[in-house]
Amino acid sequence: MTATRELGRSGLQVHPIAFGGNVFGWSADEKTTFALLDAFVDAGFNLVDTADAYSAWVPGNQGGESESLIGRWFARSGKRDKVVLATKVAKWSEQPGLSADNITAAVEGSLRRLQTDVIDLYQAHEDDESTPLETTLGAFARLVEQGKVRAIGASNYSAERLADALKISADYRLPRYETLQPEYNLYDRSGYEAGLEALVQREQLGVISYYSLASGFLSGKYRRSEDAARSPARGQAVVAKYLNPRGNRILGALDDIAGKHAATASQVALAWLIARASITAPIVSATSVEQLREILAAATLALSAQDIAELDEASA
Repeated sequence: MTATRELGRSGLQVHPIAFGGNVFGWSADEKTTFALLDAFVDAGFNLVDTADAYSAWVPGNQGGESESLIGRWFARSGKRDKVVLATKVAKWSEQPGLSADNITAAVEGSLRRLQTDVIDLYQAHEDDESTPLETTLGAFARLVEQGKVRAIGASNYSAERLADALKISADYRLPRYETLQPEYNLYDRSGYEAGLEALVQREQLGVISYYSLASGFLSGKYRRSEDAARSPARGQAVVAKYLNPRGNRILGALDDIAGKHAATASQVALAWLIARASITAPIVSATSVEQLREILAAATLALSAQDIAELDEASA
């Protein structure tokens, strides 16, 4: 099994792939969700990431469905102690923002749905510039003091705002954001690498990247415009954004390296993330146990320096 990595300076140890719970209650029903979580944990992995807002975008859903399914799985499986549980607040239309009152109310809902008494990593799902950072961090501090949350993290913060938040935590002796959750993958590199990467390395934050496979593009399933039909939900948007000369160059490099290692393009794209010094665990989702097992094999795929250089050049 792969070695664990610490999430920032939190003391929380995780294996280098996180399961993204956005599919629970969306493209994975209860039976499938339970099978996926069993397979993930039984394979030795432990970081499960969700949010109170998941999966409110599905017709007929309200939000909270993903947390509720995870909670029912905890109750049924007895495997809560095998999971580093991460969830988020701020982006759900029912409980938006990072005011102290909203954080205080939202955590109770998450704890209830998750059927647990503590959240290992509670993350700000997005920045809320209408609320002073010291107010937000003070509210999170109270949850840590009360034993409801072990560590806190930030998602979708700019480098400037994250640096400000870290300074306030230091100045006021408040718990600091131990992790960052940014969009980052072999195609979408500049937003993270331009300013955030140097900051998280300097401050020793853990990084849990989302859209790790660029909405499936890096799996190689979208190679022609007609392939948009392979995913009615998002195929058209993926093809429009990624199917271009640079995208094709990246797919070519993935194919080349996958061939050398008897691996898949998805495994190589994830192994590139896992090998990057600043990344703790890329987030990936799956809707079948077979797909999940393929993804998890990326954790043991060792890319050579030449492989990484080829991928870096193709995606530059």
